[in-house]
Amino acid sequence: MKGKFVTFEGLDGSGKTSVLKRIEKYLQQKTTINYLLTREPGGNQIAERIRQLLLDANSLGMDSRTEALLYAASRRQHLVETVLPALTAGKLVLCDRYVDSSIAYQGAGRQLGEAEIAQLNNFATDGLQPELTIYFDVPPAVGLARINAHRVNEINRLDQESEIFYQRVRRSYLKLNTTFPERFIKIDATAELSEVSNETLRVLQNRLPLIFKS
Repeated sequence: MKGKFVTFEGLDGSGKTSVLKRIEKYLQQKTTINYLLTREPGGNQIAERIRQLLLDANSLGMDSRTEALLYAASRRQHLVETVLPALTAGKLVLCDRYVDSSIAYQGAGRQLGEAEIAQLNNFATDGLQPELTIYFDVPPAVGLARINAHRVNEINRLDQESEIFYQRVRRSYLKLNTTFPERFIKIDATAELSEVSNETLRVLQNRLPLIFKS
């Protein structure tokens, strides 16, 4: 495939989605860059319907394995309908979450097993890995405080998890960062949004210099 696949990961409240919006503004000014900004779960009609079910605050009774399977199903649909066509067309694909989220949240957070969730998603994605993953690191207490302060009217099912749950998720992300040092880049997301955004852009310029020219 001619395109480049970049994913963005982090705890809820890490600020990654806000950073992505700033990166998109930068890309909009660069008319020569053909890109797609998308998200998981979601990214097309079918996957977005699964997202609604997964994040609905009324879905508190959802079984953990059901949750993991739904994320994998949404990911598969997103991949074949949205991501792969964009990569084949030579686009830069920037995706808000991918397989690493499931490994961290369902594998570690839900304690279903990181290896088991990785295997499930390897089947769902045919083993497709991003070229680069930017991980926005924050302590769980910081992420939860941001959610409570800024997303009062948008609290979803996962936002209601305990700090202990998010501690397991963060440990898994840090393990992934160590396991895949060539792919994973960790950014301190406790800094101001402008500083985190600038650091993210520097990483993209260094890793994809032919696309992100300073």
